[in-house]
Amino acid sequence: MSHVFDKPSLWQRIKPWFAGFDLPLSLAILWLMVLGLICMYSAGYDSGTRFPDHLRNTFLSIGIIFVVAQIPPQRMMALAIPLYTLGVTLLVATAVFGITRKGATRWLNVGVVIQPSELLKIAMPLMLAWWFQKREGQLRLPDFIAAFALLTVPVGLVAKQPDLGTAILVLSAGLYVIFFAGLSWRLIIPAFVVGAAAITAVVMTEDQICQPEAKWPVLREYQKNRICTLLDPSKDPLGKGFHIIQGEIAIGSGGMTGKGFMKGTQTHLEFIPERTTDFIFAAFGEEFGLFGALGLLVGFTALILRGLFIASDAPTLFSRLMAGAVTLSFFTYVFVNMGMVSGILPVVGVPLPFISYGGTAMVTLGVGLGLLMSISKSRRLIQS
Repeated sequence: MSHVFDKPSLWQRIKPWFAGFDLPLSLAILWLMVLGLICMYSAGYDSGTRFPDHLRNTFLSIGIIFVVAQIPPQRMMALAIPLYTLGVTLLVATAVFGITRKGATRWLNVGVVIQPSELLKIAMPLMLAWWFQKREGQLRLPDFIAAFALLTVPVGLVAKQPDLGTAILVLSAGLYVIFFAGLSWRLIIPAFVVGAAAITAVVMTEDQICQPEAKWPVLREYQKNRICTLLDPSKDPLGKGFHIIQGEIAIGSGGMTGKGFMKGTQTHLEFIPERTTDFIFAAFGEEFGLFGALGLLVGFTALILRGLFIASDAPTLFSRLMAGAVTLSFFTYVFVNMGMVSGILPVVGVPLPFISYGGTAMVTLGVGLGLLMSISKSRRLIQS
């Protein structure tokens, strides 16, 4: 009978923490993290502490994924209102008391300097997923109107800072939740038609609307310049068009197989601006070429497809909406970053997940992917 009193081993104690972890999702994340470390070592080894900091941030993200994965989705749902309220309150405080750098008021000193808009990348879809979960089975048009109102407030505050990149990410995360909640295609298709018509009109009238004296409603002057530069970067190749042109040169010069690890001339001669942050894909493409870029895309595609599978198989409406929004938000990061570096989208401050340098972005990604892991674990535990 002595075996009855045997203490469980250390592995037996911690094994439940790993039970139900999604292996395909874990492998995709690990692949992207490894590529990110390789790329950051090459692009940032001579940029102070960029590589050691990125290594630290990567392990921090792993820890956050692991911790958040232990929290059941039901408990996450209880945090929706507090996190959303806190985020909006901090955005209002930023507008009133915030720190201004380079013409943007995005930071707030609360003992430490923080960027409150980052919180909304998670709090916004969390709040809307909670909203639709509470109205499951009885959704009406006023519920969608209220959801748009909840979305408009933080997006407007972030855009006013101004921070167009983060505003796009918060807006897209909220719109994904609203779409998955069942927004009618009769409302979605007209929005796409209007957007396509607006883009066509901008392209067709470039010569008139991109004149220095032309004023654009709503958008600021620098945002107008980014769009006009996208349409024709050669008009100011050493000024506003420099980022796009150098990014395209770097990617194109990589060819099929790339110039080799740590052999990128555009990268190491510092022709690529922000080569460890927003434009790191240009550095990656130069050194690893088309085949390397395809390997990176395989990792992103595997993660996104796995996330959508987790969303489709989630046990509750809240879980489905949250998993779908997190996954497509990840897609938005990738599409916007690669698009702006490749010259098909205007330049905005959106990092490439796990590849770009940035501690705050790593934390946000870690929380989002931890939520995906938590939802996957909850489904597995129900099935077992």
